[in-house]
Amino acid sequence: MNYQLGRTLQETFTTLPPEEVLAAAKRFFARRQGIYAAFVEKEGPTFVNLRGQGGEEVLIGVLAAERGTRVTGSTYIFDQQVARFFATLPPYPAEDRADGAVEATGTEAAS
Repeated sequence: MNYQLGRTLQETFTTLPPEEVLAAAKRFFARRQGIYAAFVEKEGPTFVNLRGQGGEEVLIGVLAAERGTRVTGSTYIFDQQVARFFATLPPYPAEDRADGAVEATGTEAAS
């Protein structure tokens, strides 16, 4: 069984608008220490592609939702840093979600 698969693509919901999420991602990953820092390689209105140590790629994508933003993070090695970044975002209130439970960090709970 591939346990890495569940960590390479992460998703959360936040009350921040998409442009603020992307700005926060750029700040967060640029301020990491040593091997965990990542810097903008490409960006657009709905994504930021960051490159870190050894060429590791971190991709953060955003999609405006009815009352906030759906945020997706994809990486192979920086999965813990993506989860930490998601934990810094204001959570999307659980009562506003019709399609699943939401943990305190705003990430979808396992069903």
